[in-house]
Amino acid sequence: MTQRHPIQNNEPLLVTTVVKDREHLFSNSAFAREAVEALYRTQERYPFFLYGFVIMPDHIHLLLKAIAPMTVSLIMNRYKTCSSRCIGMGPIWQRRFHIRTIQDCSPVLDYIHNNPCVKGLCEIPESYRWSSACGEWDVSPLDV
Repeated sequence: MTQRHPIQNNEPLLVTTVVKDREHLFSNSAFAREAVEALYRTQERYPFFLYGFVIMPDHIHLLLKAIAPMTVSLIMNRYKTCSSRCIGMGPIWQRRFHIRTIQDCSPVLDYIHNNPCVKGLCEIPESYRWSSACGEWDVSPLDV
């Protein structure tokens, strides 16, 4: 999985990746939980700073910073492999992902956390279980 992005690490990045055929795979709570747990398993083996995330029914958003020598491409490759294997459905992701370098993380984190509200999945960000907004998941402070 090769990306054509010059910045791969040491910068805050908004990463978005989509489920194949935009299937609403993560409407299933067991699969959504596995997507979150696979994120933390990946972080243990391939360290990076995770500032926030949301698992939507058909895509995910991550706010992260890869630390050299890790790259966002390597991290995403390992995450997609891990989550696909653990869910047990073969490859579940589209091959590519989108990244954007972030200068100010706070509005991006608000965007990530509000995504379920905008899509009508919850009333307030803190009530959406598959997001770092709910307070159940460990994330890095924005100043790291």
